[in-house]
Amino acid sequence: MSEHTVKAFDEDITRLRGLITEMGGLAEVSIQEALDALVKGDQDLAKQVIDRDKKIDALESEIDKLAVRVIALRAPMADDLREVIAALKIAGVVERIGDYSKNIAKRVGSIEDRGRFEPLTLLPAMGELAAEMVHDVLTAYAARNAELALEVIRADEKVDAFYNSIFRNLVSHMVENPSTISTAAQLLFVARNIERIGDHATNVAEMVHFSATGLYPPDEDA
Repeated sequence: MSEHTVKAFDEDITRLRGLITEMGGLAEVSIQEALDALVKGDQDLAKQVIDRDKKIDALESEIDKLAVRVIALRAPMADDLREVIAALKIAGVVERIGDYSKNIAKRVGSIEDRGRFEPLTLLPAMGELAAEMVHDVLTAYAARNAELALEVIRADEKVDAFYNSIFRNLVSHMVENPSTISTAAQLLFVARNIERIGDHATNVAEMVHFSATGLYPPDEDA
């Protein structure tokens, strides 16, 4: 490629990275604010999360268009092509993370008698772990850090353990206090959404590892 083309390609890659960082930062804030709104019953904050999802969607669309343009005009090869494809896929996954946060925010008005539910105090801690995974995987993407990506994959076990504990607690609530079934079911839905955020952060970590090394992460359970 000519010097001009190389410079233009570098600028496009820098723009892609910046858009993904911006998109991921918004998704990270949405996770935390959705759970704050849930615990406090703050419907105004919940609406902010729901409204922010439109910005996350718009950024995904911008990333898609830029990635397709880079592939069409620059014809990147090898490492460069892996990075562009990873950006395209990561944007789709982060958009889904934003959707899960929006789903949590939509449940804020459906939670009754918040003081009776111990899991409501556990959900923010579970959400913080998931948000940390999102933050770390975006740091790994920006730095092309395969080892940090592996750490994110390992962290998903903690989120899963949280989910299993909350699930058992809520089922016990429903059995012992049938009048709480409706709220407990809503909280189960929230816990499941947080668990899926962790899964999606893991998916991004796998893409980051592949983009950085050309190899998929080793299966540590094998």
